[in-house]
Amino acid sequence: MIELVYPLEPVPLTGPEADASETVPVVDPNGLVIARAGRDYAHDQNLLHPVVHLQIVDRYSRLFLQHRSPNKAVFPDRWDVAVGGHVAYGELYQEALFREAGEELGLYDFHPQYLDNYLFDAEGDHEMVGLYVTVGAFDLHPDNYEVSEGRYWTIEEIEAAMGKDIFTPAFEYEYSLYRDKILALL
Repeated sequence: MIELVYPLEPVPLTGPEADASETVPVVDPNGLVIARAGRDYAHDQNLLHPVVHLQIVDRYSRLFLQHRSPNKAVFPDRWDVAVGGHVAYGELYQEALFREAGEELGLYDFHPQYLDNYLFDAEGDHEMVGLYVTVGAFDLHPDNYEVSEGRYWTIEEIEAAMGKDIFTPAFEYEYSLYRDKILALL
């Protein structure tokens, strides 16, 4: 498990000032925080920064996916991992995971299992992803600004829709790498 390591002294700001909630740590591939930057600046400059993903699986081997809001700047109206978001400067992966799960789905009571960290690069995303999975039957309430809807997908539905611009590139990449590991938790 790669955990974020913050130095004792505050790290320098890279780029223009941003709101504290929009400031992300800039990291090296080992998780050492080397700077901080506004989220948009981190994307524009292709700076490596941490994000969290949560895959939600039910006992019928279905994955809960969120349909990204049309308000999203990146990949609006595409289906994506159940929970995904940026780690704010000063947060650890699990803190960001619970914050994002609450914001996006109203999910607070769950037991995440760490699966892996991986680097993802595509279209302005240069991210160190902390991937978690939780298994259960949850009462989910998608936030209408963050998520336009959500539903459980069967493995067959997901595989039939792959490569057809229905999912985000990040979801397709993650699914192709970790499908078997996620389903092995059942």
